[in-house]
Amino acid sequence: MADIIVPELAESITEGEIVRWVKQVGDPVEKGEFIVELETDKVNAEIISEEAGVLTEILAQEGEVVEVGAVIARVQEGAVAAAP
Repeated sequence: MADIIVPELAESITEGEIVRWVKQVGDPVEKGEFIVELETDKVNAEIISEEAGVLTEILAQEGEVVEVGAVIARVQEGAVAAAP
């Protein structure tokens, strides 16, 4: 299981607000794929998945303020999404 962590965006930025989840629980994700949009007082950032697999858990909801370094989601590496 790989954690999706709020990255350090700039030295002076300590937190940001989850604006929009592009992927939902159960969705397949590729390494480097944009999965969530984060807004700070200085910049909007697209957070990417560091691993390929399936998004299994979202820990921070849209509108929630999260700190740099916080775990906001989890991806099961190598997993395949269930058929619709």
